[in-house]
Amino acid sequence: MIKHILSAACISLVISACAQKSGSNSGSGNLRLSKDALQDKIRGGWAGQTIGVTFGGPYEFRYNGTFIQENQPLVWYDGYLKKTMTDIPGLYDDIYMDLTFVDILERVGFDAPIDSFANSFARAGYDLWFANQAARYNILQGIKAPASGEPKHNLQADAIDYQIEADYSGLMNPGMPNSASTINDKIGHIMNYGDGWYGGVYVGAMYSIAFTSNDVAFVVKEALKTIPAQSEFHQCISDVIKWHKQYPDWHSTWFELQKKWANDMITPQGVFVPFNIDAKINAAYVVMGLLYGNGDFSKTLDISTRAGQDADCNPSTAGGVLGTILGYNKIPAYWKQGLKEIEDINFSYTTISLNKVYELSFKHALEMIKRNGGTVEENSVVIKTQAPAAVRYEKSFPEVYPQSKVSVRNTELNGFSFEFEGTGFALLGRVSKKQKDGKDTEFTGELYIDGQKVETAQLPTAFHSRRHELFWNLGLSSGKHTVKVVITNPDAAYDLKADEYVIYGNKPAVVKLP
Repeated sequence: MIKHILSAACISLVISACAQKSGSNSGSGNLRLSKDALQDKIRGGWAGQTIGVTFGGPYEFRYNGTFIQENQPLVWYDGYLKKTMTDIPGLYDDIYMDLTFVDILERVGFDAPIDSFANSFARAGYDLWFANQAARYNILQGIKAPASGEPKHNLQADAIDYQIEADYSGLMNPGMPNSASTINDKIGHIMNYGDGWYGGVYVGAMYSIAFTSNDVAFVVKEALKTIPAQSEFHQCISDVIKWHKQYPDWHSTWFELQKKWANDMITPQGVFVPFNIDAKINAAYVVMGLLYGNGDFSKTLDISTRAGQDADCNPSTAGGVLGTILGYNKIPAYWKQGLKEIEDINFSYTTISLNKVYELSFKHALEMIKRNGGTVEENSVVIKTQAPAAVRYEKSFPEVYPQSKVSVRNTELNGFSFEFEGTGFALLGRVSKKQKDGKDTEFTGELYIDGQKVETAQLPTAFHSRRHELFWNLGLSSGKHTVKVVITNPDAAYDLKADEYVIYGNKPAVVKLP
């Protein structure tokens, strides 16, 4: 039988007592929550992720392939939240990306077409990176969602992006993880695919299930039922759950993750270096923080931050999930220092504050409860809870493995060429202004492989609309190939800066010692 352990003062839970077959899903039934309890959990989710991203901000990608030693103090004090929101507004991409989608749900409606969400974030004023930026470029160049997130068009399909943006989906679907997955299928595929998409599905499911249980281990394990077992994402998180039972110290689990899952096999910026933007390893650090934190807010944030890599997004997710489990009122006062004074401040690039999104997510949750067969009463809601079901299986880059990485220095706008042996490549670089005060423009690049033109692409100099990688192609026959990039409209005031290229093959590279 499943364990749903909640404060009796807040929640009355009725679960149908039917015999379960081995391996079957669990969790369907009726859950009664007071409206005050529902609001408290939604507020806890948004506050928890805001606290988490602020706490982890100074350590973001500064500890790659290592963890922060426990004798190193991590900063937190009264007023830190306001100082960070004022001085470093761009830190809150975890939040304002969520709010972009919340805003569309509110203004356009729950049945808004995918283009409404895609166009809103593509044309927003904030800067983006990795899968988000690749999708933005695609959308601005006429490649519509969901093609904008597909591996054919998005080399960053497995990156963390939607994983850090899916919180809203679970908060508006209390106890209804499959309903959250439906939303995440639409919006998550704007910028991600495969393991990258699964990160968002999993996070949405954890938030959703957090309304039904205060057992952190149950929430983590139950949410994983939404992810196909054959996926690497599922395997990675399953390993964390297994190692948590095996090792009492989170450092041991961290080392196991490092040995098995730390290699980024596709994202060229992470190939053969400690940096890792991949969704599953960062999700593993989230889960590690939740499991070893065991309901303690301080330990959860501390571990998910000290694990390294995306050390602001990971405690943000962990803090949001745990904040939903605990509820706003039970987040320790130490972590809510200064929270009240920022709750009416709009997040950058939005017209939405924490207080506003508390209201919006509560409103949206009431609507989703009704849409999914529940009822909304004067002072309470009855949620028809859902047994989590696995979404479809998809893999972004099957049989693609890095072989080598070559650094180059090219600043000639007329083009660049190289030879390689393998099945694909990714060329990193950018077109840029020689003078900072120069005018942004757009160049046209042509890609030739083995003497044949295979692609023409626009290469904007503006950071906001840039192409995240200059060119790539991972679908070539195994063998020797030549690559040539030609700029058809060069200008002496601009440079084509090629930084490095990664060569891929269809089998893991074998390094032979002399």
